[in-house]
Amino acid sequence: MMRKILLPILIAFYALALVSCESKQAVIPNKVHSINDLGHKKVGVQIGNTADIYASDFGGDTAKIDVDRYTKLADAIQALKQGKIDAVLSDDQPAKAFVRENPSLRILDEVFVEEMYAGVVAKGKEALLDSVNQALAAMKKDGVYDSLFNTYIYRTGDYHYQKKVTEGPKLVLSTNAQFPPYEYYENAKIVGLDIEIVNYIADYLNRTVEIQDIEFDAIINAVSSGKADVGFAGFTVTEERKKSINFTTPYTLSKIVVIVRGDEAVENDESFADHFRKNFVKDSRWKFIALGLRNTLVISLFAALLGILIGFVVAQIRSSNDFNGRYKVLNALAKVYLAVIRGTPMMIQLLIIYYIVFSSVNVNKILVAIVAFGVNSGAYVSEIIRSGIKGVDPGQVEAGRSLGLKFRTILYSVVYPQAFKNSLPALTNEFITLIKETSICGYIGLMDLTRGGDIIRSMTYEAMLPLLAVAAIYFVIVAGLSACVAKLEKRLKKNER
Repeated sequence: MMRKILLPILIAFYALALVSCESKQAVIPNKVHSINDLGHKKVGVQIGNTADIYASDFGGDTAKIDVDRYTKLADAIQALKQGKIDAVLSDDQPAKAFVRENPSLRILDEVFVEEMYAGVVAKGKEALLDSVNQALAAMKKDGVYDSLFNTYIYRTGDYHYQKKVTEGPKLVLSTNAQFPPYEYYENAKIVGLDIEIVNYIADYLNRTVEIQDIEFDAIINAVSSGKADVGFAGFTVTEERKKSINFTTPYTLSKIVVIVRGDEAVENDESFADHFRKNFVKDSRWKFIALGLRNTLVISLFAALLGILIGFVVAQIRSSNDFNGRYKVLNALAKVYLAVIRGTPMMIQLLIIYYIVFSSVNVNKILVAIVAFGVNSGAYVSEIIRSGIKGVDPGQVEAGRSLGLKFRTILYSVVYPQAFKNSLPALTNEFITLIKETSICGYIGLMDLTRGGDIIRSMTYEAMLPLLAVAAIYFVIVAGLSACVAKLEKRLKKNER
């Protein structure tokens, strides 16, 4: 059965990828040759970046920029290459890294705006802020600062700070590892200028370092809520941000520049095998997919079990109330639970549970995801089971009562077995939905299958192979689950005869 499923998937994957890698796209003309040309153009920015503010305010009403907002700068770069937008506003150092990896792009000579970078520390943690500032001052004094900048910014040195403290309390860092050379992945490890700066700070404080890779616009929330001690990810000091977060001493001057398409075509003679090696083999990038797949399967399995448990309890309460009017208070609470869960998006529930419910507790993110998805799934499972119970002929309940059976016995021996068979197709659909919903785990910095593919895309600036690989894996999981349920349904039908 699985062979019949896998073979066409692999063939389709190879064919689509081959076509994508070997096709030569027409040259998309560049429409932006200076900053003055940005008016009435589509310009990509990263959500939460100050470039978004500057772009929105550009030109007033007469030459206003049409801003396209992306979670990741790598996605904006991809959109620019494909002609979906006309330019990208980015900090200068990441922009240089993007252009080095994408020869078809270039940076305008004009600087859009200059700004200062600093780290962030939560309000109320002034002692930590003072210690971090002292560490930054010491780093500049002993020459480590200049050496790191020569390595990462000016590219004239090869100095790397070696972490000394390996045991003790943690300094939790929230960052977004898609911002080279400040923070990025190399050999499946987060490295960069900011990482080495934080390593120095942690040694100064006699702490180890724990790195959280989350979305850029979630970093300040993570630090403010206590999920992280510090945030370093190229944060510009602004008066608006100062209202909710403390900034460290600025440690570098940055510029926002404009990335545009080049005026000449660039030949790409890479074969499919080259693209495959680039996306999955080089630096063992397949490990991002493997780790993400493992977490997706673990979360899906245990969230499904939790959802079944919650759903069964809620369904029993509501069914008992329907049959004999019992558990009125619990039934009212169950209705509130169903209304809240079904009336709010899954992503919002995940963020509430992580940043609010567990705000003061350091809980494993996988456990947080299991709880969030399990609670969400339980609401839908309960209604599926309840509808299955309602599908059982009421005459069978009455017959059981006439025989003197207890209501509980009737439920467990007569109603529930039939309700399970009636509900099996709908339950399967719910579990399939649950598996796919885990793709939002990246919002709390958890590596799932989708985020693994996103990290590869941010490193290679190629969308086709990582997305096809992720899609194919999801399909195989869902197809395998569907095949198992189909066999179970056949077996249950045989038992009825």
